[in-house]
Amino acid sequence: MESLAEQGVSVLFKIDAERMRDATKPWTFVASGAPLQDGLLVRTDAASLEACLEVCLPRLRESGLVIPD
Repeated sequence: MESLAEQGVSVLFKIDAERMRDATKPWTFVASGAPLQDGLLVRTDAASLEACLEVCLPRLRESGLVIPD
């Protein structure tokens, strides 16, 4: 995440207690900032932090951002 911040991207991870109790995708990942094309917002809701990353990291890489493994 530091690498994204160094490139001008703001990242937010959130876990929602209410959605966790309801067993509905409690994790949220949001990335935004000038380096993303046309003000694109990368966001997903998922069952786990890892699932969020599996969805969002490839999308961020497709936007030209460098993300170390």
